Amino acid sequence: MRVFVTGATGFIGSALVPELINAGHKVLGLTRSEAGARSLAAAGADVHRGSLEDPESLKSGAAKSDAVIHLAFNHDFSKFKENSETDRRTIEALGSVLAGSDRLLIVTSGTLLVAPGRVATEEDAPSATSASIPRLATDEAAAAVAARGVRVSMVRLPQVYDQNKQGLITYMITLAREKGVSAYVGDAKNRWSAAHLSDTARLYRLALEKGSAGCYHAVAEEGVPLKDIAEVIGRRLKLPVVSKTPAQAAEHFGWLGMFASLDCPASSALTRERLGWRPVGPGLIADLERAHNLEI
Repeated sequence: MRVFVTGATGFIGSALVPELINAGHKVLGLTRSEAGARSLAAAGADVHRGSLEDPESLKSGAAKSDAVIHLAFNHDFSKFKENSETDRRTIEALGSVLAGSDRLLIVTSGTLLVAPGRVATEEDAPSATSASIPRLATDEAAAAVAARGVRVSMVRLPQVYDQNKQGLITYMITLAREKGVSAYVGDAKNRWSAAHLSDTARLYRLALEKGSAGCYHAVAEEGVPLKDIAEVIGRRLKLPVVSKTPAQAAEHFGWLGMFASLDCPASSALTRERLGWRPVGPGLIADLERAHNLEI
């Protein structure tokens, strides 16, 4: 297949592009920069110039392809609502081209706010507690284009990591360096799900090749306690590990406090059954023990 990939030069995209090419697919990668174009060409992908702010570039990329994988998202959390609305418009633009065809659109969301307080599954819609979260725009847009005849799959991501980057944990590491302590919230019962970058890239390929329209969880570890994460960060950076009360979380963590206080485990049992996906990458804690961004 010829696959149009947004976010093709990003963290996950940089692993997905060779995963797809090595499996025999052709990749058309979206980029707005010359550096991105060089990176895509070096990986063996075709270059498509454009951006999320240019709907016509998105439509033309989708029109040239047999399937679309939408990975791109601006993670500037100071503009979270604005960026989530951009994601909505992106999905609508891509869907407008694919409607009425059998071409698959894979969109990307997250597990973190699907069902806080219990194990989220692929069959869960985002809970009422997440209705005020801007990222819900992605789920709404996916449902809207599906209703117009687009074949849509959603991949929900946990904390995706390698030895250089680890989702929201990267911000925890930066914060620990700035504050001089590695912190977690409350009684340490809250957990985040996680998956290695290589396993995540393989899941997207399997969803493309084997999946039907539906929801998949790229979850290798159902729930890693934030206390365990904070302890590795503290040990590697030689910093004290401290607990913050929920009332202190906002001051210490800033925007991250909302997420650091949540218990959000997630299951991938249905994903593994439907796609035959078997994660083989190192676990999160083991990888953090060797992470380059935790070197002093």
